[in-house]
Amino acid sequence: MPKFTISAAISRPCTLVVCRGCCCGDARKTPGTDHARQLDRLRTAAARSGGRIAVRTTDCLGPCGQANVIVVQPSGRARQRGARAAWVGWVLDDYATDDIVAWAEQGGPGVADPSPTLALQMIPAPAEARRRAR
Repeated sequence: MPKFTISAAISRPCTLVVCRGCCCGDARKTPGTDHARQLDRLRTAAARSGGRIAVRTTDCLGPCGQANVIVVQPSGRARQRGARAAWVGWVLDDYATDDIVAWAEQGGPGVADPSPTLALQMIPAPAEARRRAR
């Protein structure tokens, strides 16, 4: 494997993958949430982080009944130490958004613990939920 690939993976920042599929980000489903403002706040935090946080959006992640869903992916270094992505559901207000930003600023999964409230919002990844249902 080329050295630059390993180096690139290790230097990967904590990444917030924001679902904006069929239900997440839909004002008809959750009319009290300012979805555009939420995404703007996450992107602003990433811009202020000096490259320690990245934000990207994706289509439907699957657990639509728990919208809005954000996956907090560990940094490359944390992943190298065994950290795994954390799935957070019901990210519908400023408090939840603030908790995710604070956790990412502290390093995210494998580096810092989520707030107790955020820990209560953790949901299984869809593949994990399917395995449990069998």
